[in-house]
Amino acid sequence: MAGHFEATPGGGASVALDEVEIAILRSLAVQLLELIGPGDQPAEGEDPLAALFAEGPSEPPSDPALARLFPEAYGDEDKELREASAEFRRFTENDLRTRKREDALAVVRSLDALAHVADSGAVLTLTPEECHHWLGSLNDLRLTIGTRLEVSDEDEGQDGSLYRLPDSDPRKPMVMAYLWLGALQETLVETLMPD
Repeated sequence: MAGHFEATPGGGASVALDEVEIAILRSLAVQLLELIGPGDQPAEGEDPLAALFAEGPSEPPSDPALARLFPEAYGDEDKELREASAEFRRFTENDLRTRKREDALAVVRSLDALAHVADSGAVLTLTPEECHHWLGSLNDLRLTIGTRLEVSDEDEGQDGSLYRLPDSDPRKPMVMAYLWLGALQETLVETLMPD
């Protein structure tokens, strides 16, 4: 089981993680939460239903990683498509941010449940619902790291440049995390696929 998810009875999944892997995953999830930003909580005395109808931003984020997490719906080829994308963003981005925050929080909480990990590590067991949160968060982490590293499709292939980085390259630790997250994501997807 070490290094990859395996299916558990009832539709969940489990993976053996050592304390360094737990720390890395938790740190990355917390950084993702910081990048996404806090949720919009109603102010004291404000109608909580008003938050349901609050409009989000109409402009794409300026940070390339956030722009990758919250992409344009229709592109920006012409004025009409830009207006349609702005309208779509206004009514969907807040909900999408909330979902991404919930996914990352689920990762942090499930890792925190392994608080007393022995030096040899622990087995993380996820419910089906937790698996879906983890899939979303692993995907968001890979998109964010890939954007920061400026990863292209050619870089990711088995013969791609990501696999040939010298140890002296300062990007190497993040590339290794990126590839590891991809392997975790792939095995988690495989556990959720019907036989």
